Amino acid sequence: MAKKQPQVAVENIEAVTATEAFIDKYQKHILYGVIAIIVITAAWIGYVQLIRNPKIQKANEALFQCENYFANDNYDKALNGDGQGCVGFLKVADEFSSTKAGNLAHLYAGICYAQTQKFEEAKAQLEKFSLQDDDIISPATLGLLANVYANLGQNDKAISTFLKAAKTADNASLSPIYLIQAGELYEAAGQNDKALKCYEEIKSKYVNSMAYQDIDRYIERVK
Repeated sequence: MAKKQPQVAVENIEAVTATEAFIDKYQKHILYGVIAIIVITAAWIGYVQLIRNPKIQKANEALFQCENYFANDNYDKALNGDGQGCVGFLKVADEFSSTKAGNLAHLYAGICYAQTQKFEEAKAQLEKFSLQDDDIISPATLGLLANVYANLGQNDKAISTFLKAAKTADNASLSPIYLIQAGELYEAAGQNDKALKCYEEIKSKYVNSMAYQDIDRYIERVK
């Protein structure tokens, strides 16, 4: 018995490491995809609505200036401006709060803070973003917010937000990732029965997902 205990611990560590590698690999691509969609959405808003409302035109122009710094990973100037043409996402969000560009600025700002590990600030901005009726940007935002909660040690909030993200997405690309993350937090809290439900949902509902290929290993781990 005494010899088997370390072996179990090592297996658990390896399983968690494999899961983290899966999440890091695929969520990174998803995040970049979401960013691309945000940029396209902002451009669409500008082209379609700028003629109707000068304020919307100004908001989208301000957002565009910030996006240039964001695309080059210059998060400080993207957030706070450069003292010249770019005013920064924070100011866009504040001055144009009634516009879609202002709403997107909260999301951009949240991503910037999360990328620089300023999780309290990221939380504040992401919580201000108004979710839309879509199956990509909104669930990805919830997934990012859940990760922020987890980094702040707010695991109950993280779990509920991961589950909300999975339900909002309801697709094989995003939902399994968030269900796995929720399951891992349940495991860390010693709630293997709830973790099992997350993993079994992947097995029964998302058979075409990448996570499905390895989900039996997670299921066996918590049984």
